[in-house]
Amino acid sequence: MTHTVNCQKFNKELEGMARPPFPGPRGEEIYQTTSQLAWQEWLKLQTMLINEKRLSVLDKEAQSYLAEQRDKFLANEDFDKAEGYTPPSESE
Repeated sequence: MTHTVNCQKFNKELEGMARPPFPGPRGEEIYQTTSQLAWQEWLKLQTMLINEKRLSVLDKEAQSYLAEQRDKFLANEDFDKAEGYTPPSESE
């Protein structure tokens, strides 16, 4: 049986993740409120932010920054974008 959630990012019922993205209460909360689609979009943005800003995921400040950006992204608040990235146009 597929796990569905009322996705906070897209504000509709969508397929949820197979399991929490990480342990602990915040991971469980994200599991209950975030669709697989929204999580995949976050992972793409996170990768771009790590690369663009040359972040080390071992650095505590970088981890805090990424957690803050993740929460903003999933809540549809203003979040940082990779400055050098331009999404492809529909015609490409």
